[in-house]
Amino acid sequence: MKHFHLRYLAVAALLVMGTTAWAQSKVYLTREISPASLVRIYKALGVKAQGRVAVKISTGEGSNPNYLKPELIKDLVYDVDGTIVENNTAYGGDPNDVRNNSANHWKVIDRHGFTKYFPVDIMDEYDEIRIPVRDHTHLNYDIVGGHLANYDFMICLNHFKGHPMGGYGGALKNLSIGCASSNGKAYIHSAGKMNKLNMDSLWTPKYIGDQDGFLESMAAAAQAVVNYFQKENGIIYISVMNNMILLP
Repeated sequence: MKHFHLRYLAVAALLVMGTTAWAQSKVYLTREISPASLVRIYKALGVKAQGRVAVKISTGEGSNPNYLKPELIKDLVYDVDGTIVENNTAYGGDPNDVRNNSANHWKVIDRHGFTKYFPVDIMDEYDEIRIPVRDHTHLNYDIVGGHLANYDFMICLNHFKGHPMGGYGGALKNLSIGCASSNGKAYIHSAGKMNKLNMDSLWTPKYIGDQDGFLESMAAAAQAVVNYFQKENGIIYISVMNNMILLP
């Protein structure tokens, strides 16, 4: 089987325009993936990141090299005077790689080079908050890191790729699972059945057997974060597609 490695794909930025639910989005594309191109595509949106700016990104699994490197994103983060924001995970694994507690998560963030360049905030390190959801099919609220309340504007900076549970990783996953606290992740993955993380029970069919419910919960949680920042100074989305593999 042939593998085609795509190292330089389009960077897509999506801005939700207007104030109504039916407002049309504008999408800008560039085939250049570089620090300068990220700044250019941000400026093309015509929306200035104002106030305390959160840059939501995955700082990467401990042993997985495929995350957006700090050297790639640093010009954009500097331009908006942003803070990298993350949350702890809801699963275990290699003790050197796990990010389900702040002490070890900080080690991974530091090892991946983010603290060398930026202020970084693990938003659920100390507490969490609940924000309202519009779709109550599965969730009664969204549980996010408590420090979310410290920010006025969000740049949702996504590494667009495939994902074994969510189908693909992009803005929706970065906003929902990515902004959720550890308890919030359990709440989304279980489609509302567990709001206090118990890793021994969560990853069993009793709690994660409803795949459609999980996907619908992700959508509801992502909408909650979007609505939160739309009531503040705003939110924009930039997705980067690189190091992709196409399987024919």
